[in-house]
Amino acid sequence: MRGASVRRRPGASESGLVRGRALLFRSARDSFYGPSVSICMRLMKLTFLGTGTSFGVPVVGCNCGVCTSEDARDKRTRHGALLEFDEGTVLVDTPPELRLQLLAAGVENVDAVWYTHSHADHLHGIDDLRAFTARQRRDIPAFVPQEYDALFRTRFSYIFDDDFQPPGGTTKPRVRLNPFGPDEATMILGHHFDPVVVPHGPVNVYGFRVGSLGYVTDAKELPEAALETLQGVSVLVLNALWFGRPHPTHFNIEEAVEAARTVGAERTYLIHLTHRVRHQELLDKLPENVTPAYDGLSIKIS
Repeated sequence: MRGASVRRRPGASESGLVRGRALLFRSARDSFYGPSVSICMRLMKLTFLGTGTSFGVPVVGCNCGVCTSEDARDKRTRHGALLEFDEGTVLVDTPPELRLQLLAAGVENVDAVWYTHSHADHLHGIDDLRAFTARQRRDIPAFVPQEYDALFRTRFSYIFDDDFQPPGGTTKPRVRLNPFGPDEATMILGHHFDPVVVPHGPVNVYGFRVGSLGYVTDAKELPEAALETLQGVSVLVLNALWFGRPHPTHFNIEEAVEAARTVGAERTYLIHLTHRVRHQELLDKLPENVTPAYDGLSIKIS
């Protein structure tokens, strides 16, 4: 189903445990498509499952101060997030650590997945969806950018080739791809998701806006169309690697802060962080309305 997005102007409150990532989640409703979004404000919860880059933190074989830090907020798994609505849950990407992230967050149900792009650190945990589909005995709809649809089907042909059926007594993930275009507002669980397309080197990454939340990862810039879609959000999520040296395909922290200033959200959370920055260092140096996210952090958005 397609439709125009609904805009709402509200605030956000955050909560999260610094040590330990266990979070309680409400049971999601059985139905996938919910009623259309009404004008009244409805609460959503965003949980940051993974806030690291493709290397993760700690980096294998590295003994730097961040990789050996005892601060749990410096432990960053690959990118992933979870949106909770009254109607159910939407997973953002399926990183390689997905199983561990879902266990840490106490997630019992996934109703849909939004894929940002096809890079391994955002996709290659897709088989972990099998735990849900085997139990629920129904497909999970996965919303994938049209330009990556064929790649998904080729790379994970055992999932998407209906001619392949696993041997008796075994299972495979039951995932149904729903391709969407860069200008298509997509209805998920009764909420309008507007794509926010950003350049990531030679490829595109598809963030989104839903209600008052703007979510962008792996961006190097925010094009005019993206800024237009993000206009008026109260909560913004942006990627940021490190302070200093610019990267060819990702924001550094200074670039992310400037992009956040341009969008003008009440609060911005930084993700996709490397082992070159400690969480406490970010708290000390960032502007008051820009906050580093960490694995397990949960915020409520109205």
